[in-house]
Amino acid sequence: MRRLWVSAVVLSVAGCGSSASGKDATSSGGAGITAGSGGEDGALSIGASAGDDGELLDVANDDGGGTTGGDGDDGAGCESVDFLFVIDNSGSMGDNQQNLVDSFPGFIQAIQSTVAEASDYHIMVAKTDSGWGGDCPLLCQAFFGICPDIPEYPCMTGAPSMCDTVMGAGVTYPIGSDSSGELCSLAGQDRYITPADPDLGASFGCIAKVGTDGSGDERPVEALTGALSDTLNGAGGCNAGFLRDEAILVVTIITDEEDSSSAGSPQGWVTNVIAQKGGDGTGIVMIGLINDPDATDSVCGADAEDPARLREFIESFPNSYRGSVCAPNYADVLADAVGIIDTACDEYVPPAG
Repeated sequence: MRRLWVSAVVLSVAGCGSSASGKDATSSGGAGITAGSGGEDGALSIGASAGDDGELLDVANDDGGGTTGGDGDDGAGCESVDFLFVIDNSGSMGDNQQNLVDSFPGFIQAIQSTVAEASDYHIMVAKTDSGWGGDCPLLCQAFFGICPDIPEYPCMTGAPSMCDTVMGAGVTYPIGSDSSGELCSLAGQDRYITPADPDLGASFGCIAKVGTDGSGDERPVEALTGALSDTLNGAGGCNAGFLRDEAILVVTIITDEEDSSSAGSPQGWVTNVIAQKGGDGTGIVMIGLINDPDATDSVCGADAEDPARLREFIESFPNSYRGSVCAPNYADVLADAVGIIDTACDEYVPPAG
């Protein structure tokens, strides 16, 4: 059942079908949009560093996984990929988050095998609200310095940093019910994984378990646009250097609800995101693991909400894929998206200079 998050945080500043190319098994996608200018229709407007050379996305202790997908064209191919996972942290998402963590090694292994020319990556997680600690900030006061549900919560200290309470900032310290409950050991000072991280699987498992104490008023698109904003990506920003001109951007949204709270319309959201990627939508792959009430393998139930706005948003990108968050596992669903990523990597032409 969904929990309601009580927004009272003391701040301490320390510094089940599938789809491809905009279509799925149950509906057709919208027209592709390849360019746009930000700031219109309620759009949510709120750097560049390369990682070490080496084998793409090497997942420690992974058995490997199958691959599917297209061949792309004969272009040289991109050398860099920025992966952004926008993960719903509301009360019903515990099993879904674990499903994603379990499916991640096979997904990355498939990309490693298919998108062989890409040798540099950033991997970041953003959650669908801006709180840190769920109800604990209030409970700490009510129970004299103790949070009954989460004994390890650091009462009376506030959030570790301002970035931990900013919508769209990369998650590095999940706390609360069903979370990893620890400060994730990422190499360097960045709020995203780079090739310098020695154990990609463990690092992703830590940041992706964002927990289930978040608000039931999910805002995945606001989290997405915040994560890509100049404010967070610029020098000194929480996500400084995450979004790079030379890299393709692969966004995965995972939520079991509609986005009814992010300001604007689906087409306004598309315009804004493309503008944040320099006005070229071909450099973006948009993956949505969202509700599909009609899926025969669904575990969500007949009363699952139809996320019409999110579906329109996802399918409006030239390179898009929609799978079911209700699928019993995501391994096959994510594997089906690898060919789209490969094609986007082959065809993307970064801006000159």
